[in-house]
Amino acid sequence: MPLTLKQIEKISKALGDTNRLKILQYIAGKGGCGECSGLQGIIELAQPSISHHVKILVESGLIEGEKDGRNYSYHLNADVLNQYLSALQQLSSPIFAPC
Repeated sequence: MPLTLKQIEKISKALGDTNRLKILQYIAGKGGCGECSGLQGIIELAQPSISHHVKILVESGLIEGEKDGRNYSYHLNADVLNQYLSALQQLSSPIFAPC
């Protein structure tokens, strides 16, 4: 099922922050799965700020969290990311003839 315009907007806003992009790069660099504890090493923010950024990424659907005891790990949601990229690609497709 394709993403709605609201979902595309939410993902676009989530990607509009350098810290969130760093989190996504970290997770992607770890094969699509990254530990929450590793985020403090790549982002120089306090834990509450990191949690805020992670929450936005989870709410956008770009990552999914998994709790294992007291530890959290986050997985890149490749399906949502691919749907988003596809939606953006459709914007560049010629719909109308040039004026």
